[in-house]
Amino acid sequence: MSATLTRRRSVAVLASLATTAVAPAWAAQQSWPAAPGDMNLGNSRARVHVVEYMSLTCGHCAQFNAEVFPAFKAKYIDTGQVFYTARELLTAPQQLAVAGVLMARCNGGTRYFPIIDQVLRSQSRWQGGNIKAIFLDIAKANGLSESQFEACLVDETALRALEGRVRYATGTDKVNSTPTFFVNGVKLASDRVPDLADLDAAIARALKPKPGGGR
Repeated sequence: MSATLTRRRSVAVLASLATTAVAPAWAAQQSWPAAPGDMNLGNSRARVHVVEYMSLTCGHCAQFNAEVFPAFKAKYIDTGQVFYTARELLTAPQQLAVAGVLMARCNGGTRYFPIIDQVLRSQSRWQGGNIKAIFLDIAKANGLSESQFEACLVDETALRALEGRVRYATGTDKVNSTPTFFVNGVKLASDRVPDLADLDAAIARALKPKPGGGR
């Protein structure tokens, strides 16, 4: 995202939700540094750290979320074997991706992961337009009033923070597509959406002792 997020763009977020129709589409020892605004799940002292870059308008991200993430979470995150971090990128239409992120981070992001899941799963209902109504339903299901939802979508501080996270993604981590995964800092091949077997293999490689006995 090259342009600065401004008040004009924050107003555009609200407008785009109503008018756009879209086709479906480790603790101190960790080698992968934390980034501003990281959203995490699981055991921060796990030996494996998986970072996912996603966009809420990315059809392949929705596919991973629906078909792979539940089993991955049950096998690795919920059992304390993996520390998982979600990071955001923006894909077209960007204003919808922005709106979803701002809603997920509303109220300090206390409902971040449920909202992310619900927005991704709602993609198939976006073709008819009036996406704002869909997002508002998600907001209300997660304890936000309509006024809180509206306020979050035009929160300039949150918009600037998002711009910084996207700049970090593209500038520091050199990510330009979604979904993109790193396992202990090693980028996975991005030619297709990884399945659970792909993640199993990457995690096994990350756990393999390095020459000299280190990890």
